[in-house]
Amino acid sequence: MKKISAFLLLTILSAGFFSCSKNDEEMLTPISSTPVTGKNRFTTMVDGDEREYYVHVPKSYTGDVSVPVVFMLHGTGGDGEKFYNISGWKEMGEDEGFITVFPSSWRYCIIDNDGVSNITKWNTPPDAEFIFCPGQKPRNDIKFLNTVITEVSSKYKVNSKRIYLAGFSNGGQMAAKCVIDLSDKLAAIAENAGSFYIDTMYTPKRKLPVLLQIGNEDYGHGTIGPAVPLSGLDTILRTPGLPYLGGRLNRMAGYHIKYLGLNPNFTIAGDTNAVVVATYNSLSGSGDFRISFVKNLAHIYPNGDNHWMEAARTQWKWFKQYSMP
Repeated sequence: MKKISAFLLLTILSAGFFSCSKNDEEMLTPISSTPVTGKNRFTTMVDGDEREYYVHVPKSYTGDVSVPVVFMLHGTGGDGEKFYNISGWKEMGEDEGFITVFPSSWRYCIIDNDGVSNITKWNTPPDAEFIFCPGQKPRNDIKFLNTVITEVSSKYKVNSKRIYLAGFSNGGQMAAKCVIDLSDKLAAIAENAGSFYIDTMYTPKRKLPVLLQIGNEDYGHGTIGPAVPLSGLDTILRTPGLPYLGGRLNRMAGYHIKYLGLNPNFTIAGDTNAVVVATYNSLSGSGDFRISFVKNLAHIYPNGDNHWMEAARTQWKWFKQYSMP
């Protein structure tokens, strides 16, 4: 038998090692490997289910320097790829040199005000306006997102003190859930058009900075109502039960005050022709809560094309002030 050269033997062994399944290969990708910039799709197993997420790696990434990461959670009926394409976050990551992550929720049979439907949803009950159909198994999305944080940190050189998360609508409700259950992993969170609805006693793992962004024409998915003057934010926040959003914005503020230990007295600043912001200061100095009230914004995630605001740009400017202690 002919002798196999050391180089050829190494090549054969290497080929055998790397012939594992796609999912295994993704799980085993070391930090030192040559990064694939641009769009990457990964899957991972969580409690026996294959879950999906997209990662955008900016062209500036070399693997030599730890970079921030921003998660973006889609709304009802969407998926990670949709918000990869339309949210504006991958472009912001390119401009600023950070990694962006777009997980996909699970598809369920649900019951809401429109009846029964089969649609993608983040598992946010009791803070939700839907219930699962009988026999449905709600997935543990906190465990899924925690798994993705771990995997992304193993694939890329991540600054673990600068991981952020934003969510829209049902994804905003999921972001609020992360305020409680992933606050030990995230530096700051932005909830967009969705947040706490039910007065449940939550205890966050860490009190952190939170931004709630909502439009003055936003009455919820598929719901139309009159535009509310931005000058009315003070009255909305001080008066329970007003018609706007069924009084929910007032309740959302109250729940954040309760769960995050905030001073109930707030200040308002900004331009009533564009955006006004109510700020609640933390009593413990652990992070403020802000409500950004946006003019002419209905129930959409503003990206500069569907609305004059670029939420990713304004929220990154806010995010990057913060890092984990």
